[in-house]
Amino acid sequence: MDTATTDARIGRIVDGLHDIIAGFRCAGTGRLVKLGVSMTHMHVLWILQHHGELAMSRMADLMDVSLSNATGIIDRMEERGLIERVRVPGDRRVVQVRIAPGGVAALDEIEAVKQGRLQTILQQLDDRQLDRFARAMDDVRVAIATAGVFEHAHPTQHRQQAGERD
Repeated sequence: MDTATTDARIGRIVDGLHDIIAGFRCAGTGRLVKLGVSMTHMHVLWILQHHGELAMSRMADLMDVSLSNATGIIDRMEERGLIERVRVPGDRRVVQVRIAPGGVAALDEIEAVKQGRLQTILQQLDDRQLDRFARAMDDVRVAIATAGVFEHAHPTQHRQQAGERD
């Protein structure tokens, strides 16, 4: 297979995945916005879901905002029960931010919407297509592990963190 053909196939796949992900994001976040969880708040929750508990300074860096702006956002999120601040026992000056039960519920709400839509989509495929898709997903998982592009906390980490505090 030549490079142009491979590049075209990869482009088709990337475009298709982009459209699917965008559709899932819109479906999930639309519901949360109606419940008063802003896109900025979702971004913070996704950062914490991805990285785990973070220092406020690191959170500001990842959000690409000043520490004072991040503090304001985190204040509002804490008031709504989405995140919580904790002090590091060894150095009380350091404030860590982590997902609170309300944030876990928000993330779970989005995940439920995505899962429901994905179930509906996959039910449109026949057994042969499902097998082919499952094999392709296995191949992609191996490629991800080999490339190391998603070295981060497991997606269910936010649930485990919240459970540890209950």
